[in-house]
Amino acid sequence: MMKICKWVIRIAVVLYLVALALLLIGTFGLFGQEQDPLAGVFLMPLGLPWVLWLDGLPEALLPWLAVLAPLFNLVLLSALCRIYARRKSS
Repeated sequence: MMKICKWVIRIAVVLYLVALALLLIGTFGLFGQEQDPLAGVFLMPLGLPWVLWLDGLPEALLPWLAVLAPLFNLVLLSALCRIYARRKSS
């Protein structure tokens, strides 16, 4: 079961890094790409459910929190895997 957990985390990290790269490429128009206001759309599903709770926060914080929400999910997933590993070994 721990192998599955590690693979899920690895896949989630790769998806997060790809979504961040697409955000940077689309936002700043890197590599000849046109600037796209929807460049961060791939971060949204990775950051669920936290991105849905960002309403009411200051506008200046919203892009940063949307970028960090998937990272929070990765931290939670890693913590759950560690807890499961400890229970399994005891």
